[in-house]
Amino acid sequence: MIEARELTKRYGDKTVVDHLSFTVKPGEVTGFLGPNGAGKSTTMRMIVGLDAPTRGSVTVGGTAYARPEELVSGIHAVATGDAVVAPRLTRRLLDAYAHQVLAPADPPVPDPRLGALSDREREVLVAIGQGWTNAEIAERLVLSESTVKKHVGRVLAKIGARDRIQAVITAYDAGLVRAKS
Repeated sequence: MIEARELTKRYGDKTVVDHLSFTVKPGEVTGFLGPNGAGKSTTMRMIVGLDAPTRGSVTVGGTAYARPEELVSGIHAVATGDAVVAPRLTRRLLDAYAHQVLAPADPPVPDPRLGALSDREREVLVAIGQGWTNAEIAERLVLSESTVKKHVGRVLAKIGARDRIQAVITAYDAGLVRAKS
């Protein structure tokens, strides 16, 4: 759902969007109609976080889109092997919901992919599952961050995970990590 409340955008003394409020529910098709200069593009830029409203708020799915500097930070995170979803947030979400989603009815079944991991890689997988950042893994396992990044890459490759989130799920499924109560 997209919700805009009292959106206003001013450039200097010119108001280009004035007290705009609307809600777009999932599955609805919505369009912006109006002449050039009516504020359609500016409204879209505010919805996707490319422009900040002077006043008011807009959310997509209950959260505001990232500011441009957060987008750059996310791109940098991906380029350096980190997750766009902060590891600590991943851990908090899993602690809150893993018992509902990931809690197996039976004891964990041994995962043959884990046999391919070295002892250190297994430690790194557990650390990823606990939501540690690369810096935290490096500090706690007494490694350089570049070594941690190499281990993370090897772990992902060996278990066939495309990202850290899939590695976390693998760690939970294998019983290496448990949700906090």
